[in-house]
Amino acid sequence: MGSRDGSGGHSTEDQVYAADIQSIREAQARIAPYVHRTPVLSSTSIDAIAGKQLFFKCECFQKAGAFKIRGASNSIFALDDEQASKGVVTHSSGNHAAAVALAAKLRGIPAHIVIPRNAPACKVENVKRYGGQIIWSDVSIESRESVCKKVQEETGAVLIHPFNNKYTIRRPGFDAQPLRMCGAEPKGADDSAQSKAAGKIITLPSTNTIADGLRAFLGDLTWPVVRDLVDDIIVVDDNAIVDAMKMCYEILKVAVEPSGAIGLAAALSDEFKQSSAWHESSKIGIIVSGGNVDLGVLWESFHKR
Repeated sequence: MGSRDGSGGHSTEDQVYAADIQSIREAQARIAPYVHRTPVLSSTSIDAIAGKQLFFKCECFQKAGAFKIRGASNSIFALDDEQASKGVVTHSSGNHAAAVALAAKLRGIPAHIVIPRNAPACKVENVKRYGGQIIWSDVSIESRESVCKKVQEETGAVLIHPFNNKYTIRRPGFDAQPLRMCGAEPKGADDSAQSKAAGKIITLPSTNTIADGLRAFLGDLTWPVVRDLVDDIIVVDDNAIVDAMKMCYEILKVAVEPSGAIGLAAALSDEFKQSSAWHESSKIGIIVSGGNVDLGVLWESFHKR
């Protein structure tokens, strides 16, 4: 992600963020042996539909099928041997869970993974495949955090937070600055958009979206980045997300999960086309963040339309 002053680490005030350009470069060096350098794809057919040049950074081809392995590897390989000796623990509905399990396996340490009971089956299977020890929780964030804390107390494992963690935030991204940066969020889990509008963190009582990877909330480390460096957040409904998934599959020839397709859904939305970012940009980069598709849920969503 780019920053307005090109430094990647500070706003025009004295706000210090969880990541700056130096820490991102350190993360890039630390994780290089453990992650893929994923391709950037484009499609003239999608460009014609969008009315702009779109470039897709395909983290769906990443190890564990999502960009989350970058933050998980950075977090786990930054631990010293004493910290790592008792393993790691996290809570996640999917991609972060699998990423922590894989990164822990690469480091040779135990991974305790707290997973809510509504997690997609394909993502649970990924955790099992990478040797993570699964502990179930209820679907609420309170239950996830409570079970995770109990496991941490019982095992002494280090918590690798799914989003509010400076090492997770310091994953490398696009190598371009300056950028206009827009977020994308589902209507049924739009806490970031509401927070941006209110100027403070808004936590929703519940979420309801096909994009299971976007049901988590902002934390005190992620909020300053959204507040200061994100120009706008585009909110789209689940139908638009499914349409974007279909377009990725049929035109780009890439299988993308709902959370990974939301960037395209936002780029094609009327809201984005009315924004200054649209009018001031000729090229748009979209991070296709994951490709772990629960096909059963996908087919069901198609049939409901």
